[in-house]
Amino acid sequence: MAENVSESHKANDMGIRFGSKINDVEGKTPFLIGVAGGTASGKSTVCKRIMEKLGQVDMDHTERQVVCISQDSFYRELTPAEKAKAEKGLFNFDHPDAFNNDLILHTVQDILAGKKCEIPVYDYRTNSRCDNQFTTIYPADVVLFEGILVFYFPEIRELFHMKLFVDTDSDTRLARRVPRDIKERGRDLDQVLNQYMYFVKPAFEEFCSPTKKYADVIIPRGADNTDESPNRYVAVAIDLIVQHIRDFLNNRLKVDQFPVPSSPSASPVHGSRRLNTTDGHFTRPH
Repeated sequence: MAENVSESHKANDMGIRFGSKINDVEGKTPFLIGVAGGTASGKSTVCKRIMEKLGQVDMDHTERQVVCISQDSFYRELTPAEKAKAEKGLFNFDHPDAFNNDLILHTVQDILAGKKCEIPVYDYRTNSRCDNQFTTIYPADVVLFEGILVFYFPEIRELFHMKLFVDTDSDTRLARRVPRDIKERGRDLDQVLNQYMYFVKPAFEEFCSPTKKYADVIIPRGADNTDESPNRYVAVAIDLIVQHIRDFLNNRLKVDQFPVPSSPSASPVHGSRRLNTTDGHFTRPH
């Protein structure tokens, strides 16, 4: 008991709080975790760190039981006029209307139903989806869904079992975004700075930042805080999150090993694809 109290105090001191909804996952429903935060706050790095600690990064995608999806994959197709604006850095990709939110909702619902999903592949250089290219997401025990506005729409937000918000100051986020957009997305410096000042920053303040209040866990200072960093806030936060995920998977394994009798028509989503935990990593049951 003292250990749990200690962890709780540690979490509270860091501004981390766990909601009760994570205990309400039913049956074979995947454990769905939303990861929000401003541009270049470190969302994808946090997701990667969680997957590393769960031993999932090097696994074949068909075998993974923890998968990550980016909201960026769901940018909607632009009209010719919008494409012309986007090429000049004059289209607001940080506005809620920039996403195909109906497709996001449908995809998340399919994920929760344990269905295989096809996720569009998005090209930042052309500001469009890649024709006939999709990433297949197989049924998994845990799904991380990251993006700047994953908590903005109530219909989507209410589907998450755990909600994380990566809280990084605006100067740090801008310092990360500039080299990323120039190197990886083919932008020039003036375009990046203008887009940030006129679209990214105002949209963050209007649409993204207010969703922090919905988070079960607020991770301070984002991806700067890794295990190798002098500041270990995020390492502690991720350790707490990973432990909750392990507890969830262990409880699910117990249910699988000692199932509650159900009607003959009931059929599990994953069947025998549950996971055992060994030294913090996951292995399939024999």
